[in-house]
Amino acid sequence: MGKVNIEENFSLQRIHERCIDCGACLQTCTSLHSLKEEDCVHCGQCILNCPMGALQPKYNYKEVFANLHDEEKIVVVSVAPAVRVAIGDAFGYAPGEFLEETLVGALKTLGFSYVFDVTFGADLTVMEEARELVNRLQENKNLPLFTSCCPSWVLFMENYHLEDIDHLSTCKSPIGMQGAIIKSYFAEMKHLNPQDIVTVTIAPCVSKKTEIQKEKERDNDYVLTTSELILLLREQSMDLKEIEPQKFDSILGRGSGSGLLFGTSGGVTEAVLRTAYYFLNGKKAPENFFHFPSLREKTSFKEAVVDLGVVTIRVAVVFGFHRVKQMYEELKHYHFVEVMACPNGCVGGGGQPVLTKQQQELYVNARRKSLYEKEKDYLKKCSYENEEIETIYKEFLKEPFSEQAKKYLHSSRNCIKMKDSCGR
Repeated sequence: MGKVNIEENFSLQRIHERCIDCGACLQTCTSLHSLKEEDCVHCGQCILNCPMGALQPKYNYKEVFANLHDEEKIVVVSVAPAVRVAIGDAFGYAPGEFLEETLVGALKTLGFSYVFDVTFGADLTVMEEARELVNRLQENKNLPLFTSCCPSWVLFMENYHLEDIDHLSTCKSPIGMQGAIIKSYFAEMKHLNPQDIVTVTIAPCVSKKTEIQKEKERDNDYVLTTSELILLLREQSMDLKEIEPQKFDSILGRGSGSGLLFGTSGGVTEAVLRTAYYFLNGKKAPENFFHFPSLREKTSFKEAVVDLGVVTIRVAVVFGFHRVKQMYEELKHYHFVEVMACPNGCVGGGGQPVLTKQQQELYVNARRKSLYEKEKDYLKKCSYENEEIETIYKEFLKEPFSEQAKKYLHSSRNCIKMKDSCGR
């Protein structure tokens, strides 16, 4: 990473004395993304592939821990879907073990005031992005619609395809939406001063650290990776196997099955299709919308032709920018395109526990399987069925893509670097 100014990188840090200049980081960037060193998109895959442990997420967990002991602060934490199927790697659990309630118990034991599920923010994203897709289909404008959940993908679009930025969804990411709602709707309901609230997200993603630094309003104060949380738990001598399981706090509580699927490549697409069908037809989608075999394959590119009742569309799912570069022009012939930087999406994020190369494929596949299996248990599999989502639209946001929703849940343009012109 010699050409990257690591000191100015919000997401990554290097321990210089450990680096042996082996080039594994550069090889990762070129093989996964076909990028040059100076075009770092902060995905953190180099962390997982550095044989010397010389690369790490930029740590913020000590600052968060200090805030937990500040009596004047209300420290709120939100947990991303892929964290709960990876945190057990460090505590002797089987690969992909689903540890949602154990993780909530651990965070409450650490002293967080409220523990929320990012699947709520994911459900908001589905509501807004599904409406955005329907609007664009009806207007036949700015298609395909590219997803905007992955900040590394947003950086890639800015670096390489700024001319097509209008195809990028204006939706903030799930953590962006969740942070905005915590410091507005939730603060108002609890009669809290938003300035007293410290928002923390536990994510499998390294580039989320860059994302929140570039937010215009800074609704999210900190992002901790899964690996950082492991360090914090160990420093506090906490073992997950000794933690009493607890449930997420309400108001921004458990999301739908759709929200849970955001943790894996293809999950965003499945979730958006379910709700887009409902918006277009006024009824629940057919059974095949709840398991698209072609979108659940492990390959870096997947596609499907989907009958939305009043219109048939083509959707594509891609991870890794090497594949995106290969077929970028072809992607423009689809209607909806989901792109993630990391292998198999967030389950393979750069902020997940570091494994040996032999372990990585096994563990990532186990995490994917765990999320898909758990989603079967959800009675409410569509975002619009989530009662708390219904309530927040009724009481605060009005309806998807309303002016109120745009104010809190959308950016004028989803660039990261061009902060002033993008409203981020």
